[in-house]
Amino acid sequence: MALEDAFDDFTHRDWVQETVDGTVRLAVVGIGGFARNRALPGIAAGRYCETTALVTGSPDRARTIAGEFDVEHVIGYDAFRAGNHAETYDAVYVATPNSTHGEYAIAAAEHGKHVLCEKPLETTVDRAEEIVDACSDNGVTLMTAYRLQTEPVVRRTREFVRDGVIGEVVQVHGGFAHPLLDHAGPDTWRLDPDLAGGGALVDLGVYPLNTTRYVLDCDPTAVYATTRSNGGPFADVDEHVAFQLEFPTGATASCTASFDAHASSQLELVGTDGKIAISSPFGGVVPQDIVVESGEMRTEYTGPPVDEVCEEFDYFGYCVLTGADPEPDGADGVADLRAIEAAYESAETERRVALE
Repeated sequence: MALEDAFDDFTHRDWVQETVDGTVRLAVVGIGGFARNRALPGIAAGRYCETTALVTGSPDRARTIAGEFDVEHVIGYDAFRAGNHAETYDAVYVATPNSTHGEYAIAAAEHGKHVLCEKPLETTVDRAEEIVDACSDNGVTLMTAYRLQTEPVVRRTREFVRDGVIGEVVQVHGGFAHPLLDHAGPDTWRLDPDLAGGGALVDLGVYPLNTTRYVLDCDPTAVYATTRSNGGPFADVDEHVAFQLEFPTGATASCTASFDAHASSQLELVGTDGKIAISSPFGGVVPQDIVVESGEMRTEYTGPPVDEVCEEFDYFGYCVLTGADPEPDGADGVADLRAIEAAYESAETERRVALE
């Protein structure tokens, strides 16, 4: 790849292989803050999905949201599990607390509905594999909601790596800090280990973990991790985490995540012939700022803003409509959970843990 030409049409959707008509009707399962503020607007702004049902524990209180987004059907959780009004949607987006992903994703699959499930796919490998099996058995599409895999700056980074623009990747540095209590109360489900499956590692560390696996196009072979909590509202989960991943290529990734630090996110790949640095990749709105050094050439690029949530739903809808297999599939979600479980084991035993 000629670096001077690499930024032409930077935001193109390389995953679009054919023209397709129609939309996928979505039931949004769980209408918490992210679903209300990001997912529903992202779906509405996109091309290949439309929201036709909301699934919530408080249907009466959800009428205002339904009216705002012109959603005709509001369904309770029990009615959803029973298959009531299943004819009003083709697929579901599961945005409930992590430990409940399985019950709703599996119920949807058993009703013949495609599934886009928030990350992590579940709270354990075994429970995530149950989702994968249910979707496979029922012949429906399963996508784990790794929206960064549909985001242009990350997709272009993977292309740079594949094309050897920075030589062989030697080191990856990734970090994501988000002051949780600035945006949520101490009773948030994210601080309940039974609902969340962990703390900063599960909620934030999964971003550099998955993105590193994606751009390197391989899985880690070992992990070493440390966790720390200062008590208080973080007493039951990891408040801070640092973990190192080893890859079969010889590359290592050093990653951090924190629930109680100044908001920050960064990703840097250092290769034998250059490096790539992405500004704020994990914070929800990627500014499309990237610096690429290749040999003696250094390029700074700022692209047009892209709503990665809209990209994610359009990508999912496109895959369903065309029968394509999404890249962030169920196996991708399971692989991250294997690494997360190994990281927690490492933090507890203070030892490096090998991955199968």
